[in-house]
Amino acid sequence: MEIITKQSPQGCNNICPTPPPLPGPAMNCRRKGSATKGNSCALTATRDLWDNLFDRGYRADVTIRTNDGGIIYAHAGVLGMASPVLRGMLKQAKGVGHKRLISIHGVQHDAVRVFIRFLYSSCYEQEEMKELVLPLLVLSHAFVVPQLKRICEQQLENSLLTLDNVVDVFQLSLLCDAPRLVLLTHRMILRNIKAVSATEGWIAMKRSHPALEKEILESMIYEEQMEKERIRKLNERKIYLQLYEAMEALVHICRDGCRTIGPCDKDLKDDQKPCTYEACKGIELLVRHFAGCKLRVLGGCIHCKRMWQLLELHSRLCADSGSCRVPLCRNFKDKVKKQFKKDEMKWKILAKKILSTKRIGGEPFFLSSKSISSY
Repeated sequence: MEIITKQSPQGCNNICPTPPPLPGPAMNCRRKGSATKGNSCALTATRDLWDNLFDRGYRADVTIRTNDGGIIYAHAGVLGMASPVLRGMLKQAKGVGHKRLISIHGVQHDAVRVFIRFLYSSCYEQEEMKELVLPLLVLSHAFVVPQLKRICEQQLENSLLTLDNVVDVFQLSLLCDAPRLVLLTHRMILRNIKAVSATEGWIAMKRSHPALEKEILESMIYEEQMEKERIRKLNERKIYLQLYEAMEALVHICRDGCRTIGPCDKDLKDDQKPCTYEACKGIELLVRHFAGCKLRVLGGCIHCKRMWQLLELHSRLCADSGSCRVPLCRNFKDKVKKQFKKDEMKWKILAKKILSTKRIGGEPFFLSSKSISSY
């Protein structure tokens, strides 16, 4: 038995009404209780005319067959102007008399009806969109109706995408050339892989498209590796920033002095302003320990080893060792010429990374990152 919509092709040989104006931009239309302020009355009347033309099928010259024997009446002029694919189908369509017959199968009858109605008035009901968004996405792509396709994508992005349908939407977005939707659904799958892998959509995809499941799992592994690499680089950058701050504090103590510690020719006062160098307190403790430690000659103290390393690192960064107040700066500069090439390269790489992390372009007492490789 055929399913007939509420449309009925009616004709009147004596009266030919004025055709309605072209539809405006797409809207989520409500047929009842529409506002009538400003120009909205005209817009509402226009939409109503197009909806009535579709619903009543006045002088319809196209019959659309859908699944389960359903029939929808339409007008070739509207369909041809709204979709180049439908225009091509109408050129090849055969029919009886002035009526042409085309078929749209593969989706529900209601989805085809909502789709054809959108071609008339650029309107849709929110409840219908919520229920039929996936077949409407397929139809809008297959028949090249970009306006409806964008609406379907926006509806899915904003509210209709769930854990239960995300796998289906992901597959459809791949088939329908919707890259933004592919990205959003892919991220959602990766963030909720445990819950998504238990859904019917995942099980069906695993059974019908095992290669796609494999790609998703591989991308998940890749994302985990990228996240680990990102954390590693952040931690590495944090260390380089701490070393740079330690170099600043060391120069500050040896050149200017800081409250209770500094060069002999400086008059230090306890009531000085608080130090702005965060690493200053730690460097001060390290310098005091280095000055009084008895194990540093034998190399048995880890704190003194750290101080030696800071002094050597400073010499690598120092722009003018001749006037530098940091102890042993010139000695370490001379030592560089006698170092093995392998050790020298390690220090250069470390110095360059510290300066590039801070992104300085030539401090008063530090080299620029570009000049590290030249000395």
